[in-house]
Amino acid sequence: IAIILLSLRVVIKKNMRFERIAQSCDSSARCGLLYTDHGVIETPIFMPVGTVGSVKAVYHRDLREDIKAQIILGNTYHLYLRPGTDIIQKAGGLHKFISWDGPILTDSGGYQVFSLASNRKLTDQGCTFQSHIGGSRHLFTPESVVDTQRIIGADIIMALDECPPGDSDFRYAKKSLELTSRWLERGIKHFDSTEPLYGYSQTFFPIVQGCVYPELRAMAAEHAVSLDREGYAIGGLSVGEPAEVMYQMLEVLDPLLPKDKPRYLMGVGTPANILEAIDRGIDMFDCVMPTRNARNGMLFTSKGTINIRNKKWADDFSPIDENGTSFVDSNYSKAYLRHLFISGEILGAQIASEHNLAFYLNLVKEARKHIKSGDFKVWKNNYVKVLENKL
Repeated sequence: IAIILLSLRVVIKKNMRFERIAQSCDSSARCGLLYTDHGVIETPIFMPVGTVGSVKAVYHRDLREDIKAQIILGNTYHLYLRPGTDIIQKAGGLHKFISWDGPILTDSGGYQVFSLASNRKLTDQGCTFQSHIGGSRHLFTPESVVDTQRIIGADIIMALDECPPGDSDFRYAKKSLELTSRWLERGIKHFDSTEPLYGYSQTFFPIVQGCVYPELRAMAAEHAVSLDREGYAIGGLSVGEPAEVMYQMLEVLDPLLPKDKPRYLMGVGTPANILEAIDRGIDMFDCVMPTRNARNGMLFTSKGTINIRNKKWADDFSPIDENGTSFVDSNYSKAYLRHLFISGEILGAQIASEHNLAFYLNLVKEARKHIKSGDFKVWKNNYVKVLENKL
């Protein structure tokens, strides 16, 4: 009986798996299938950000049917503070609480800790921080964020880390990485000694830090790989450093991370950033940019970016994206969407958010198609130039 229980325990901890199905012949871009208990994810993939259990201004129905989202992201810091773990656990986990039956990934809150630099204190024990809601004080430890993410019930959960600023000097970045590495080992130990709460498996990703220093990135990758997890996240990029430096760090990590496991680049980025990162071997992305920019009137299209508030669109009755890469806005013209924004109508933010998310999901779908057909590099190099146009 003990042997059977042990075998079941191993299965529930190792259930997620990654299958590579295509590899670019002239770059590190690849396609894969990521199997989770809540569904199969095609990679490369973009994950809409649902920080507090809600992708802003978007119905879950539309996420599934129109936008074609395969996985969404929640944030441990925000969900821990509101609605709180008691409510989420009573609901039976985040999937049931928000009525989403697909895979979910949660960030551990490390980036939010980074953004609260004036209101937090880091020690070996963990991070003490002051809530942005009411000012109460809390402690995140490598163990407690595992427990919190067990309660949230995400399919993929993250290790607690410190995200150093992109302009950190080498000494600070090295000290930060050493702390993150110690936290990682504690987090993995606690994860492996605990069980999922809702009858499906969860997977724990280390986060590779190291700022903009190749030797630190290599050190972090080697340490993370030695711990043999089902996937690896890359953090601390797109936090102030030039895009070219970010790409250089990905080139450092590409040969060091396992080819048969998924790689998640956290918090990145523009459509061009995503294509360049896919070229360098990245499989998973998230970013608030498509929805945040949408609420401010910036739309991503197959010809470049549009500020829909500009007067030039006032009498333009053509579709938002004339090449039809969005699929959710074929009945709406630029003129009508501009009218909604100028009038302060909520529908404007909703249409723009759905358009941008659909554009991002279609972008990675097109990337998958070109990787499989063998012309990804040529397509990417040409399309990146177009995406950077300001219309």
